[in-house]
Amino acid sequence: MVNDSIEEYLENIANILRLHSIRPTTKAKSGHPTSCLSSAEIVATLFFNVMNIDPKHIDYLDNDEFILSKGHAAPILYAALAEIGVFPREKLMTLRRFDSELEGHPVPRVKGIRVATGSLGQGLSIGLGMAYAKRLLGINRRVYVLLGDGEVAEGSVWEALNLAGKLKMSNLVAILDMNRLGQSEPTMFQWDWEAYAKRVEAFGWNVTVCDGHDVRDLMRAFEEAKKSDKPFFIIAKTIKGKGVSFLENVEGRHGTALSEEELSRAEKEILPKIKEVKFEPRNFIEAKIPIEPRRKYSIKTEYKIGDMIATREAFGRALVKLGEQNDKMVVLDGDVKNSTFTIYFFNRFPERSLQCYIAEQNMVGVAVGLQSQGFDVFLSSFACFLSRAYDQIRMASYSRANLKIAGSHAGVSIGEDGPSQMGLEDLALFRAIFGSVVLYPCDGVSTEKLTCAMANYEGISYIRTTRPRTPVIYSNDEEFHIGGSKVLKWSKNDEVTVVAGGITVHEALKAYEKLKAEGINIRVIDCYSIKPLDSETLIRAFEETKYIITVEDHYPEGGIGEAVASLGLRPRILAVRKMPHSGKPEELLAEQGIDAAGIINEVRKIISEARK
Repeated sequence: MVNDSIEEYLENIANILRLHSIRPTTKAKSGHPTSCLSSAEIVATLFFNVMNIDPKHIDYLDNDEFILSKGHAAPILYAALAEIGVFPREKLMTLRRFDSELEGHPVPRVKGIRVATGSLGQGLSIGLGMAYAKRLLGINRRVYVLLGDGEVAEGSVWEALNLAGKLKMSNLVAILDMNRLGQSEPTMFQWDWEAYAKRVEAFGWNVTVCDGHDVRDLMRAFEEAKKSDKPFFIIAKTIKGKGVSFLENVEGRHGTALSEEELSRAEKEILPKIKEVKFEPRNFIEAKIPIEPRRKYSIKTEYKIGDMIATREAFGRALVKLGEQNDKMVVLDGDVKNSTFTIYFFNRFPERSLQCYIAEQNMVGVAVGLQSQGFDVFLSSFACFLSRAYDQIRMASYSRANLKIAGSHAGVSIGEDGPSQMGLEDLALFRAIFGSVVLYPCDGVSTEKLTCAMANYEGISYIRTTRPRTPVIYSNDEEFHIGGSKVLKWSKNDEVTVVAGGITVHEALKAYEKLKAEGINIRVIDCYSIKPLDSETLIRAFEETKYIITVEDHYPEGGIGEAVASLGLRPRILAVRKMPHSGKPEELLAEQGIDAAGIINEVRKIISEARK
């Protein structure tokens, strides 16, 4: 029987997607089939009726975008991509295998998927970033984000709703798969659509409610979205496990694949609903705008030796110089731009500056979305506040995101503001990110040069900046590269090597002068690249001096000392070991034993022990 009805066509596709979800999960003996079943009509309507997409060029910018924020429903996304021809259907049965691209949750290894999802609550922020990118590019396309009702308990979802509402992102559409059931029990509001609607409307969104299993009602909702002058939120009432009678609205089946016997029963229910339907999708387009290759940056500095400037301010100066070279560079800040000095970029390039307010999790998600559309993205906040967005940063690495992150106000050297504002864990956090680069400059020249190095790096990079002003110690022709270091003081008679970073470089240089006057020679190394380390220079210094002291304005766990120790060099680690508190920077550095006096004392101890 042939039927030309678009409704029957989409219902047919929905049931095909159901089969493509339950069969691979059963073969894999793991997965979340019931979460796929509830969203079958939503995904079918989007991919085969609503979204403007080119299956042959699915990665081009002039496609509509789809983000599966409820990433555990990955099989139904894979099924849709296979059905539109992005990859062969046969690949679906490799789900979750060691040698398969089709992982348990979506990752960009799969063509048609730009970002990793699965850590819930992040998709809407990423979608906002994509929508904002398309606005900047002047591309009239929409971004669709499918949310699970369990994940909207996450605060990051509401951060995204808040900013999108303020920005009136009319090209952003969120769909709530309101299937009532979470992982371990019913969701917070279950099927109370009014509870969701009132909250979302209060954030400046237009809202509609529909039957998530009625394709005609879904098409009506998506048509409303296209006419909206605000971001649009569709509350789709669904049933978890829909289409398989013994799974519908049943608790306790969230992450459980069907057994072979259950699969056979399910197929007997679904297969009779699949008919031969002749219909040509009208939403397929010919995309024409690929993502351009990223540009390379260069930078020139204009400082004099001895100039006093905070590295956070030098970072702000560098952003302006880099922004002049690329109109696809964007800077985000979390309402501290006058402290991080991104204000320089905001003033120079307001159209490429995005204030994300005090919502760091959303800021990182937005940055991930922006970079996925070909933008070079810098984002900044106090180093300590970035820890709030650690999961988003972790997930960004799985998205293979190209993010440049700046954390200012590092260490006890910020002074009187006290420990709530002190970044003391950031080196450890960023060193642990897969594929990350961690940089810690000590003066204006090195900061600007390393900011440029970050701009040219593909991946997650982090630069740690300091609040107090410090003297410029490098000439403008000095070069800095990722994985390097600078030996600032050395001789053949060096007895100890002092490895420092950022503000402690200046303390090490003070210690050098005082010890030299006593006839004690030490080697001083500026360890500006903490990940990767300049292992060759550090190992040579250890071999030649036999002793290494590391000194850092950071907790000992995961900082410079432990990085150097990973080379097997057994350093003496000077770090922040006492509970920090308010005070003048010099008082706090002294209390922690990481000032010049602390370094001198440790050098004397080592020499005394060595001469016994």
